[in-house]
Amino acid sequence: MQKKSSLIIAREYLSRVRKKSFIIMTLIGPLLFAAIIIGPMWFATLEDREVRIIAVVDSSKLFIDKIPETEYLKFEYLENTTVDQIREDFSETHYYAVLYIAHIITSAPSAVQLMSDRQPSLNIRMHIANAIEKELERQKLATYNIDNLEQILATIKTNVNIRTIIWQDDGGEKESHSELAMITGYIGGFLIYFFIFLFGAQVMRGVIEEKSSRVVEIIVSSVRPFQLMLGKIVGIGLVGLTQFLLWVVLSFTLVVLAQQIFFPDLGTPSSETVVPEDLFSSSTLHQSQPIGPDDSGRIAEIFSSISAINFGVMLGAFIFYFLGGYLLYASLFASIGSAVDSETDTQQFMLPITIPLILSIIVMMNAIMNPEGPIAFWFSIIPFTSPIIMMARIPFGVPIWEVTLSGGLLVGTFILTTWLAGKIYRTGILMYGKRVNYRELWKWIRYSS
Repeated sequence: MQKKSSLIIAREYLSRVRKKSFIIMTLIGPLLFAAIIIGPMWFATLEDREVRIIAVVDSSKLFIDKIPETEYLKFEYLENTTVDQIREDFSETHYYAVLYIAHIITSAPSAVQLMSDRQPSLNIRMHIANAIEKELERQKLATYNIDNLEQILATIKTNVNIRTIIWQDDGGEKESHSELAMITGYIGGFLIYFFIFLFGAQVMRGVIEEKSSRVVEIIVSSVRPFQLMLGKIVGIGLVGLTQFLLWVVLSFTLVVLAQQIFFPDLGTPSSETVVPEDLFSSSTLHQSQPIGPDDSGRIAEIFSSISAINFGVMLGAFIFYFLGGYLLYASLFASIGSAVDSETDTQQFMLPITIPLILSIIVMMNAIMNPEGPIAFWFSIIPFTSPIIMMARIPFGVPIWEVTLSGGLLVGTFILTTWLAGKIYRTGILMYGKRVNYRELWKWIRYSS
């Protein structure tokens, strides 16, 4: 019996890992993951070197020469000119856009328009908005007759970067990164959703193909139907696990190589430390330049944050919840495949299975924003949603008893669903030409061995 099961598992496993689609996805997946991590940081280092000139029509006369220019963003302040006059031959001018500031700007801060024959970039819009906001604030503060206003405004500007520290049971401390935990939790939960749906559907399609081609009649003459179902589920599950492990190894290798190629000089972010007792001293207040890491330092901090993730815990949790969730849903997909004659007949049975998975994706966003809330807790305990929701919560830290309870219920539930699916599979795999409904499935479950 064990030898027959091993042969079925090996057949399902080898027939799929040898396919071109498996090899292509195994190679493309790590490239996409590495691009997601490295791409934004690399693009952040690139500068837009196109010089853009914006014509400014300031009816209020309050912001002339007040909007700071950059190396590639310039402003021309026009007098005795209207927007309509500029628009008539705008395409022949060298202007990127026209900025109109109405005379009622002080009472209606939204009375600012940026007009162009193209969509202005968000960076330019935010640069102008911030400049106008600061100038309005400065002018309003000036009405209070404060001496040395410019110097005070320069010295009170402070950038706050809140570090989060977790106290550990052994008395130690560990720095955490909430944003990175959110991203890690979302990726982990979504990957489990993706793998369960992808490989669970493969189980269903495999059963339907064997049933429609009548190959299954030959197979069940030498093995029990339950062995066949279990062998197919385990074999395809090992394919998914193999692909995931290859993705982890290749993605890690590509990220390390990309770091060495694109950011070879990254080191520990450097920043000046201000001791608390000197924080409000006169020397500190008169520093006009903000203290903080430069761009390369911030990128190095990102890599440092990534290295702070406990990948051992994440990998172990992913493997457990992937296998548990996959075995639970794959048994249900297998029972659906055995009950129908074609893939078009699966729609009536797919809805009850897909609803918990889709609901998990929706609830996952709440779990990431509030990982200790009651919604996140209960959905991480319910077996049909726990693989995705618990995976999203684990980067934030979950008590051991919650993980134990969630894992125990998941194991017990997939054992139950596998047993029920085996009863449906045993009868349905050899039944042809009959349209099956839920009442018929209930009869199959009640059949004695």
